[in-house]
Order: sequence, then structure tokens, then C-alpha cells
Amino acid sequence: MRRLVFPAILSLFLAVTSGLGAQSRFVHADGKFLADAHGHKLILRGTNLGNWLVQEGYMFRLEHGPQSAREIEAIVNELIGPTDAAKFWHEYRDQYITRKDIDLIAKAGFNTIRIPFHYKFFEPGNEEGFALVDRVVGWAKEDGLYVILDMHCAPGGQTGANIDDSWGYPWLYEDEASQQHAMDIWKRVAEHYRSNPTVLGYDLLNEPIPTFPNLKQYNSKLEPVYKKLVAAVRSVDQNHVVILGGAQWDTNFTVFGPPFDKNMMYTFHKYWMKPEQKEIQSYVDFRDKYNVPIWMGESGENTDEWISQFRKLLDDNEISWTFWPYKKMQATSAPVTFARPEHWDEIVAFAAQHFGMGDTEKAIAVRPSLDDSRAAFQDLLVKIRFENSTVNESYLNALVSNTK
Repeated sequence: MRRLVFPAILSLFLAVTSGLGAQSRFVHADGKFLADAHGHKLILRGTNLGNWLVQEGYMFRLEHGPQSAREIEAIVNELIGPTDAAKFWHEYRDQYITRKDIDLIAKAGFNTIRIPFHYKFFEPGNEEGFALVDRVVGWAKEDGLYVILDMHCAPGGQTGANIDDSWGYPWLYEDEASQQHAMDIWKRVAEHYRSNPTVLGYDLLNEPIPTFPNLKQYNSKLEPVYKKLVAAVRSVDQNHVVILGGAQWDTNFTVFGPPFDKNMMYTFHKYWMKPEQKEIQSYVDFRDKYNVPIWMGESGENTDEWISQFRKLLDDNEISWTFWPYKKMQATSAPVTFARPEHWDEIVAFAAQHFGMGDTEKAIAVRPSLDDSRAAFQDLLVKIRFENSTVNESYLNALVSNTK
């Protein structure tokens, strides 16, 4: 029997050291900060690829029209037909983010990309999501960037608002089938990327639970849902950081107890407030209390001066950040912008009238011509190309000045 002891111990040693070797290839939580593959402190400086795999109306200047991805898809179907619309969206996703965009992000001085995604792109049988994200992850690797995957739209909806493309209510917290669905999607994503160190981690739910008073009842259900999602990830992937956002649009950390996973980071979002220490102190206190990394996953939509001030505040507190978004239509508050397509004013005006199916006759009487609609969406595909976009140099300077 003694002769069996050494081989058994050796096998156990090799298994453990092999696991440690694998873990060292990945960014991981190390006390209050992230550490890179060499064990060095890592502070994230990045941008969000918003409006790519999840569309939002305001980024197309549709402020008074459709806002969620589903609503936007419906108006495109109405204006150019479902067959041409499907072709349009496929080309849109192919062209909106390209190698040149990733190169610009790296050249500008960022080190991280956050990719918001709709769960539908990672359903079994739909391989478009992996094809598109794999391409970006490959470019990011070559450019020395990290990638964070963000479930912006969860099954059932984690917010009930336009940003999660749900049905007007956060059914995720009421519906166990939706929770299982989200677990299955995250398991599928984690299994695909578990050996890829360019992918830094998984932002499990974007901005869960709005500030609406009637929805705060779900605050107590948020962390239990997170525990289910983390368990799904850990069933196939021990390597990547799991990321938890607070309630009320990622602002409220009081919903959290002590960390329940050793490789965890917490994320907050902050918009439209004074860039002062008191606005982030509760998150710094949370970091100190639990000895865990924190990350400002979204902010922006503001002046260059405000962006510069808030970015400096985050840097002074050694808080990682990824500002929102990378690109949108006709805007200065993003690194890159693109112009309005021809006939776009006609599209915006029609979309703002919110015709229902009972108003078909009225809608047909005032809709843009089919030729104009087709021209508008074809021109949009031209305008979004990198070579036809404009880089907002002053915004970039506000973000990346003195951060290298």
C-alpha cells in the first residue's frame, strides 16, 4: 500500500500546480484590486461597445421614437420589410465594430473593452454572437486589450426598461424559468471562453432593478439570482472574474452581503452628478470593507470637462473604469461618431408617431416612401463604417490624458 502513496501524492501535486499555472494566465481578483497574469496590479481604462449587439434608440437620434432593440427592429421591419431588415441587421453588426475600431481603441491608450450583448445571440443554434465576439476578442488579443462580456439583456429582463429589451417588467426575479435560461446562457458563454485569458470576466447583469419605487421589492432577490449565475459559470469555468452590479441601475451596493466567490469584482455606474468624492465614497468603503476590486462600468454622456474631472477622480482613487459608449450617431460625448444618413429625418419623424396596428391606414398615409426608407438604411450602413466616422479628439483627450 505504501508504494501507492507517493504516486497518489504526485498526481495530486501535479493537478494542483497545473491548476495554479492555468490560473496565473488570467486576470484575477487580488485583494482590493485586479492582478494581471504576472501578479501586477491592473487598473482598467476602457470603453463600451454600446449600440452594437444591443441597440438603443437615442444612439440613433430616435429620442421620441422606439427605444428598445425590439422596438427598433419592429420599425425597420415596417419600413423596409422583414427580409431586407434581416439583411440590414446582419450587415450592421458586421460593420459597426471592425478591426480598425479596435486598433483605434488600443492606440488611444485604453486597455479594456466592455461588450454589452443580448442573450439571444448566444442561444443554442445561433452562432452569430460567438462569431462576432470571437473576432473582437482576437483583435483585442493582438492589440493587448482585455474584454469584459456584459449581459445587457437577460432572459425575462433584469430592469423591465428599454435597455434590457424586455416586456416592461423585470420578470427575471419572478420567473424561475428565466433564471434558468440566464444560467444556461452564461454557462454556454463561460464554457466557450473558459480558456481564453483575453476575456477578463463576465458582467453578469447590466444595471439590475431601476429606481422605480414599485420595483425595489426585488432588491432582496438580486444577490440570490447572482449566486445562481455564478454557480452556472463556475460549473465550467474557474478562471474568469465574475462581476456583480448593484441594484438601482448599478448604484446600490447595500443589497450585497460578503463576497461569496474568491474571484469576484463589483461594478457601479454613475451618470450626471457632480464629480466629487462623496459620489463614489460608498463604493470605496465597500472595497475597503470586503477587500474586493471595484469597477466603474459605465459613465459619460456629458461634456469633455465633466468627463475629464470624473475620470481624474476615479484615477485618484485607483478605480477601474470603462466609459459609455464608444460610438453613436451625431454626438460629441463618445470617442467616435457618425453622421445622420440621408432621409433620416423622415425616419425619425415617422417613428415618433407610435402607430399601432389599429392605425395601419393612418401610418401608411404618412410613412416615408419605400425608396427613401431603403436609401436611409443603406446609407446608415455606409455612415457607420470606420472610414466614414469622425474621431472626437477632445473627448479622447479628456479620457486618456495622463492615464498611461
